[in-house]
Amino acid sequence: MKHKPDTALVEAVWEMAYPLEETSANYDPLMDLVGNAQLVLLGESTHGTHEFYKERAAITRRLILENQFDAIAVEADWPDAYRVNRYVRGASQDESPAEALEEFQRFPAWMWRNTDMVEFLHWLRAHNDVQPAGSKKVGFYGLDLYRLRASMNAVLEYLDKADPNLARVARIRYACFDQFGENGRAYGFLTGAGQAKSCREEAVMTLVDLQSLAAESAARNSRQRAEDDEELFNAMQNARLVKNAELYYRTMFLSDESTWNLRAHHMVEMLDMLVEHLDSRQGRAKIVVWAHNSHVGDALATDRSEKDEVSIGQLVRERYQDVMLIGFTTHHGTVTAASNWDRPVERKIVRPALPDSHEAIFHETGRDGLLLPCVKDEDVPVPDELREPLLQRSIGVIYSPDTERQSHYFHARLMRQFDAVVHIDETHAVEPLEPGAIWNVGEVPQTYPFAV
Repeated sequence: MKHKPDTALVEAVWEMAYPLEETSANYDPLMDLVGNAQLVLLGESTHGTHEFYKERAAITRRLILENQFDAIAVEADWPDAYRVNRYVRGASQDESPAEALEEFQRFPAWMWRNTDMVEFLHWLRAHNDVQPAGSKKVGFYGLDLYRLRASMNAVLEYLDKADPNLARVARIRYACFDQFGENGRAYGFLTGAGQAKSCREEAVMTLVDLQSLAAESAARNSRQRAEDDEELFNAMQNARLVKNAELYYRTMFLSDESTWNLRAHHMVEMLDMLVEHLDSRQGRAKIVVWAHNSHVGDALATDRSEKDEVSIGQLVRERYQDVMLIGFTTHHGTVTAASNWDRPVERKIVRPALPDSHEAIFHETGRDGLLLPCVKDEDVPVPDELREPLLQRSIGVIYSPDTERQSHYFHARLMRQFDAVVHIDETHAVEPLEPGAIWNVGEVPQTYPFAV
């Protein structure tokens, strides 16, 4: 194993990359690369880094102001994010971003209940508030599928107002899930083991009923139903989540089918429906997606493809022509994460990147930050190492530095994986709205008490 990246490789990256400085022109080259893209996917190599939220917000603001993007779709559950959507569009009683984010209580709450999100949502609400009457407002939506019960409740709440007869039918159908309470995993285990009845048909038929309602609504020549359409669309997305989450949890324990792939296909299905909905109301929809690099990057360019795993980035490249996939990396610093699932939030030290990694190469350029375009044209001179598999770090909501190589690295072909990469060499932990005593203290450095 090399101890340090090759000097010629580092020099080549230095020449290819744009430096990122603290100026308003930071992302001019990136905006040029984006051009007229319809979907821009912004990644993160951890779920707990302040700079990733800050820079994604800066890029998103420019996309909204300069390229007229219509919505942000994030790696979060639909019903939780929809409360935020109502807030930023001025359609709720919430008085602050922190209040609008209150639905995000499920682990890992810090992913969305953090100070960077509060700042961005303040800006987004202010931007929407000054738009002329009748003009479009930028929305905020979730793509994920874990909040099964919350989505069922949202469907029933809509039907109670829109069609009480269908509400009674849907309530009977969804009662199939009642014995499992809020525990989707229990549903998956017991139905997969044949110890409980599957609720698949009930979930599917409720979505079909909502689709019939939508078809009837579309058939009516009514221009004043925009808000009703929005609420019907919200109900349909929640019913779609119930259908897909049912399959996800049922597959989790006893099926050979990949739950990773089911989740990826669900998130792209939700995105497809959002594009279709916005297209029908305001023309060609343009959406920013915020998710982890493992979702944003093209899985075909990583060793995940050897296990037949797919990603959002791969699937949207197959579906849409104008797509930009942008990854974010870091070399060292601190990160907000947990030591295990459902454990307390911590502020942990991110160890320096391993040799033979993309992050180590970027670090050796000596730049605090850089933007690297990913050249697809094989005729354009690019160091072979950037077209071949190299290590790349991936930290989710759990960080285990004791098993760093096994837990947090995979191989990727950078030039194929993304369309551009933003690297910030030293990064800091995102601040949760409720950090807790453990996070406030932070992790003790490995060199303690010698400080060397």
